[in-house]
Amino acid sequence: SILFEEFGKVLVIEPYLSSVVLSGMILDNSNFKNRIELIESITSGTQQLSVAYIESNQNFDHSLPATTAVSDGENLIICGTKSLVLNGGNADQIIASVMLDGEFALVLIDKENTGYACQAYPTVDGQTCADITFNSVSISNKSIIARGEEAVSLLENAIHLATLCICAESIGCMTACYLKTVEYTKGREQFGQPISNFQVLQHRMVDMFIHTELCKSLLFKAMLEFDSNADTKNQSVSALKFQIGISGKFVSQQAIQLHGGMGVSNEMLIGHYLKKIVAIDALFGNGNHHLNNYS
Repeated sequence: SILFEEFGKVLVIEPYLSSVVLSGMILDNSNFKNRIELIESITSGTQQLSVAYIESNQNFDHSLPATTAVSDGENLIICGTKSLVLNGGNADQIIASVMLDGEFALVLIDKENTGYACQAYPTVDGQTCADITFNSVSISNKSIIARGEEAVSLLENAIHLATLCICAESIGCMTACYLKTVEYTKGREQFGQPISNFQVLQHRMVDMFIHTELCKSLLFKAMLEFDSNADTKNQSVSALKFQIGISGKFVSQQAIQLHGGMGVSNEMLIGHYLKKIVAIDALFGNGNHHLNNYS
């Protein structure tokens, strides 16, 4: 969380989340034969990986993908389309969720395979996603990372860890918004004095600080429960993600309000923090989804 909080403060756009957190978490906890070589290639920077699990009309339920894997001798034929693949346009290999013989499975697919088509596009926060189509892509059956309950557990735990990471990143954005706003109001003068002297603005900045610290407390609780594999870990992650959505928008919007028109200019970071926070709110389930999970 310390690393991602710092990422948020300076708006890092490198694909650490997709390659290291999501892909690395799945590989590291699997029994996949080539996992060590793949993890080494990720850490050395020679390869980028991503996880393709989102499909249209799923409504945050990723347990029954429409993408299929059909046995063909010693190979598998993959057919289907994945959406919103983080850093998918730059990924050398993709960990994709499929239905194999009626059960959930995770398979590794190389971008050089025939029938692999990728359409990349930028996102509002400066990163990239891709829609990837598998048109009868043939892979070896040795590319199966996991199947059944093991595959479901691997994907769920990776998404929960990634959710904790982006929540920490959002807290970094909120912290930067708060500190930069305090600094700006101390230097901006109106009626012969810094606007930071006005009590009503001080109250707003205190509220920004309180929202940030509230999210930090929820983050620590969720991290401890996730690390100890507590029964309530999923609820804690959902509670954190829900609050991040509320507090992140409040803090970033207040920062823009106190900066005035300067806050939405490309030359200042404040508007970019808002874009990042909005993107984080939608990633891995929005507030309504996590509120339903918690209840």
